[in-house]
Amino acid sequence: MRHSLLYAIILMLVLSCKDQPNSPVLKQGVYRAVLTVQDNEELPFIFKVIDESHLEIYNAEEVITVDQVTYKNDSVYIQAPVFEGFIAAAINESGDLSGHFTKESLDRVVSFYADYGNTNRFGAGEANTDVSGVWEVVFSEGMEGDEYMAKGIFQQDGNKVTGTFRTTTGDYRYLEGVMDNQTMRVSAFDGAHAFVFVAEVTDSTMKGQFYSGNHWKEPFIAKRNPNYELPSADSLTFLKEGYDTLEFEFPDSEGNIISLSNPEFEGKVVVVQVMGTWCPNCLDESKYYTQFYKANQDAGFEIVALAFEYAKTKEKAFQGIERLQKRLQIDYPILLAQYGSSDKGKANEKLPMLNHVLSYPTSIFIDKQGRVRKIHTGFNGPATGDKYLEFKQEFEGFVAELLAE
Repeated sequence: MRHSLLYAIILMLVLSCKDQPNSPVLKQGVYRAVLTVQDNEELPFIFKVIDESHLEIYNAEEVITVDQVTYKNDSVYIQAPVFEGFIAAAINESGDLSGHFTKESLDRVVSFYADYGNTNRFGAGEANTDVSGVWEVVFSEGMEGDEYMAKGIFQQDGNKVTGTFRTTTGDYRYLEGVMDNQTMRVSAFDGAHAFVFVAEVTDSTMKGQFYSGNHWKEPFIAKRNPNYELPSADSLTFLKEGYDTLEFEFPDSEGNIISLSNPEFEGKVVVVQVMGTWCPNCLDESKYYTQFYKANQDAGFEIVALAFEYAKTKEKAFQGIERLQKRLQIDYPILLAQYGSSDKGKANEKLPMLNHVLSYPTSIFIDKQGRVRKIHTGFNGPATGDKYLEFKQEFEGFVAELLAE
């Protein structure tokens, strides 16, 4: 209730007042933005204002273009592309910003400020150790139901650190930060997720905390292991005994009930994408799938996405789906499988033939006879480098095999 009221106040400040002729606008140039997380830690990111209506957010190699920037009175409203998260902030005389980052459907509000002209994501300390390499990682060790494995992949140049953590369900995308003495700090902000990892690093060990927004934190430990690999993503999700097909009936935005028995899927190779419009890994996957679909649609190949949305109403859920489709120019159908919650337990109820829905995204490969041939859990996005290239090669090779049958 408290978050909902705060959200309403933020919207009122930004949207309800009349435009003033001399209202301030964002100055062109670079800003250092900060979200406040737990334990008095800061989650910083850098953005650059191109003009008063456009800016770019930077996470290592990633550049996120934002083109929905509006003004009311002394405040700016910055809407993240695709995702529902937005920043509402007052602009002071020097051009600095103060306000909040809000995700309405989850009632999450995080304090935000940005300093104009500051280009340092983190302070520029001296690096006394090098985190470069592969790390075997355990998050929430010993915590029943919460423990999970990950693979840390990092590069360090001077005191600058880039890389990511891969898990069995996806990756933490483009992380960027510094090594200050023996303390590593890396962060990412993409309009949906706000991550910062803080760890003490030795030559062979790592121990730290992972913060997600101001609502979640968990510990992690790691050791160097250049040969470490996660379990195969093709072995984690499977059909329960007695099933060899996938069945569902969900609506599209026009109210049509779509299933795999529809004529457009008959006799074709189909990939069913279990996803959510709120999910950055799903966004990365959808970008790739969109390109592949455009190039292979005429070869007897189809994709259909099942969206599990936490938007509170059916209308808002379809608005999010439509926004994603327009932004990425997605031609394949996205059906609304669930709204009001992205809970995986409830997702299992919608797809009871699966042993579990472990991850958004999950891809289910179906052959021309309608049989499930493979289920791939998670997605290795472009931040994972070689693993992303490996995924694309395996995906394209397997689809080609199915098409040739």
